[in-house]
Amino acid sequence: MSWGTELWDQFDNLEKHTQWGIDILEKYIKFVKERTEIELSYAKQLRNLSKKYQPKKNSKEEEEYRYTSCKAFLSTLNEMNDYAGQHEVISENMTAQIMVDLARYVQELKQERKSNFHDGRKAQQHIETCWKQLEASKRRFERDCKEADRAQQYFEKMDADINVTKADVEKARQQAQLRHQMAEDSKADYSSILQKFNQEQHEYYHTHIPNIFQKIQEMEERRILRLGESMKMYAEVDRQVIPIIGKCLDGIVKAAESIDQKNDSQLVIEAFKSGFEPPGDIDFEDYSQPMQRAVSDHSLSSSRGDGKPEPKFGGRSKGKLWPFIKKNKLSLKLGATPEDFSNLPPEQRRKKLQQKVDELNKEMQKEVDQRDAITKMKDVYLRNPQMGDPASLDHKLAEVSHNIEKLRLEAQKFEAWLAEVEGRLPARGDQARRQSGLYDGQSAPAVNNCAQDRESSPDGSYTEEQSQESEVKVLAADFDDEFDDEEPLPAIGTCKALYTFEGQNEGTISVAEGETLYVIEEDKGDGWTRIRRSEDEEGYVPTSYVEVYLDKNAKGAKTYI
Repeated sequence: MSWGTELWDQFDNLEKHTQWGIDILEKYIKFVKERTEIELSYAKQLRNLSKKYQPKKNSKEEEEYRYTSCKAFLSTLNEMNDYAGQHEVISENMTAQIMVDLARYVQELKQERKSNFHDGRKAQQHIETCWKQLEASKRRFERDCKEADRAQQYFEKMDADINVTKADVEKARQQAQLRHQMAEDSKADYSSILQKFNQEQHEYYHTHIPNIFQKIQEMEERRILRLGESMKMYAEVDRQVIPIIGKCLDGIVKAAESIDQKNDSQLVIEAFKSGFEPPGDIDFEDYSQPMQRAVSDHSLSSSRGDGKPEPKFGGRSKGKLWPFIKKNKLSLKLGATPEDFSNLPPEQRRKKLQQKVDELNKEMQKEVDQRDAITKMKDVYLRNPQMGDPASLDHKLAEVSHNIEKLRLEAQKFEAWLAEVEGRLPARGDQARRQSGLYDGQSAPAVNNCAQDRESSPDGSYTEEQSQESEVKVLAADFDDEFDDEEPLPAIGTCKALYTFEGQNEGTISVAEGETLYVIEEDKGDGWTRIRRSEDEEGYVPTSYVEVYLDKNAKGAKTYI
């Protein structure tokens, strides 16, 4: 099966077919190129997706990833990032091993095809030239034969005519002989050219064309084989990354299996445990007896005095708002968390203090390392003065030492507070742990009376009124009077009630759906907003129940809750 023998007369069709084969290769290259672009785009989208859901550093979201379920999700994001990397590998390998290689081969193939068909056209042109020479010799031989016949006939006519002179007859005879000689020469030339043409034609159809077509056939078969090898490589590139992709998926499965619901439940306890004991039973208050009303020590909403009557202010009760205790005077004026975290429940306070101590120790260690490095550098300068002036480091060394001492004192302060919370040191004095005048007679340590010293706020945090009030040295009675008599808080915006809310607890206010009210205190992160209906009606409502509109003084923001 050879193109040289079977397709000896299909030069033009073979030329078209081989060009079609090259077009097929270029089409496949284009297909692989688009596949690599898809892989790159897919990898980019996967990386962006993984990055989008990564926790932001130093944010509340990052703290959530201590739960095993969130850790598993983070592992899934990391595995998806590696998964995307494998698709980038697919794109790179297909580009290097298929696209670039095939593109170079196509150029070589085009050059080889051009050379083979150039040789074929050259052979065609040669045989056509030989054929034209043969035709010209044949026509010349035919013409000379006809001329010889006419000259012979003319001579015979002249020789038979008695009126023609002998000289004319001789001239005609000579002309006839000349023509016959020319015809013989033409015949010999035609015979020679014909023999040569037949030889050239035989070589053309049995040697030159078969050889050229055989080269073209081999070239085409190599192209087909190369296309098949590229298709195998296409599949192999995908197969090479399958084990790594499998490991990524195994990592996701392993992360999912590592989820521990019991551990997460324990973390919730550690995150929100207050350390308080639940309140005891409320004592029965017998109003039928003509005796002074005794106040239960266990009531969450009653005074903490030892049997003293609750003072009245302006004819209305000043019982504490539960669970919406008014923030103490210090918090209202400063608007910041106390440095010792005394506004938190014992357990949460201990965790915050421990965290602060760890941070300070870490910063102090950095400063110590820096001091050691400067000291070593100074020693080097002392031994080798040409490297630098040792005195130039004294200022920096003194600055670092000062920072270390400052951090050490700060750490000692927080360690003392931590020891107090953990019961390793005596609690603060009675004066610092109770409110003078209103909570007379309360002298137990704060660690043992934390449930009474702190009150719940809307977000579940607690306000340690006694310690705060003692630190600013404000009497409780004076504080309450001053709190009542001070100027009302200015409105910072308005709000519209999205739903009806029944304020059944003290400190809340009922609102009707669609009602418009004034906002006097924004949500501080506890889920409650303080609003006012009139000068005498104000309280807290759930932030999710209202749509808040802040005025220009609040940066003109409109917040949808």
